[in-house]
Amino acid sequence: MNNKQIIFKKRPLGTPDAATWELQEHPVPELQHGEILVQHHYISLDPAMRGWMNDTKSYIPPVAVGDVMRSGSIGKVIATHNNSKFEIGDCVTSWGGVQQYAIGNGDGWYKVDEGLASMPMYLGTLGMPGMTAYFGITEVGKIKEGDIVLVSGAAGAVGSIVGQIAKIKGCTVIGIAGGQNKCEYLINELGFDEAIDYKSENIYTALKKKCPRGVDVFFDNVGGMILDAALSKLRMHARVVICGAISQYNNKHKINGPSNYLSLLVTRSTMQGMVVMDYIKDFGIAAKEMGAWLKEGKLKSREDIYEGIENFQETYERLFSGEKNGKLVLKVIEE
Repeated sequence: MNNKQIIFKKRPLGTPDAATWELQEHPVPELQHGEILVQHHYISLDPAMRGWMNDTKSYIPPVAVGDVMRSGSIGKVIATHNNSKFEIGDCVTSWGGVQQYAIGNGDGWYKVDEGLASMPMYLGTLGMPGMTAYFGITEVGKIKEGDIVLVSGAAGAVGSIVGQIAKIKGCTVIGIAGGQNKCEYLINELGFDEAIDYKSENIYTALKKKCPRGVDVFFDNVGGMILDAALSKLRMHARVVICGAISQYNNKHKINGPSNYLSLLVTRSTMQGMVVMDYIKDFGIAAKEMGAWLKEGKLKSREDIYEGIENFQETYERLFSGEKNGKLVLKVIEE
């Protein structure tokens, strides 16, 4: 039995290209005492992967050159060797990497109930993106009923959940996305109050029109010009949540920071970064509440699924081209 793997070969400068990774195939080694063998069905593609490639100080060590590319994963246990925690057939999720099989002692692997939700959903709404949205908007954004909430990257895996949670909590929600189709999706399917198409609208003019009273919470996934514009619309004691800055990840030079940061002083507002791993002990609480919302139809989930580990790079590029809808997932099991 062979294992196809995406190996990280070279740290990119700017946008990763074909030389960044290499598809390799190796025999699956025999299990040692206490180990389990997981056959991956799906792996998760996330903008954070770009940051993990840089050899710089961050919230997590960089991917080492020569290692399997880091990613979230979900699959099933197909073999064990004296491991009492898992049984053959268990559906499990972890940071298994971009490969078809993963071996480990079970640490960091978590069982999930495939009967409650599909595997891809555990990489999205009930996985890291959903947890990021939940704790980012409730714990860092501290939303309350009546708040005006602005979300960038609003049609993405995190932003779409952020906006829906804010609506469930009684907020007015404005989403920023790229393209008419995505903006219509925000309003017609997810229930956002307004949407701004940054590709066809002047962001400052649109914010003035669609956020005339300013914003109480800005949840930012994009950074750059959009962050700068949003800072100009803060209300008193507003909260800015820095979740990501996808517009800056492939920069070959320094990151473009906000010039409107003095708005924080004038409005006595706060800007705080958030990393989802800080809330891992409370994931069960969030999953229970979001699971109930899904069952009640209050929360909608969308996964954009592509197939074939050989198509990893092409699929990864969709993170930055905007050619995706919802959570980007790659199916790697061969049937």
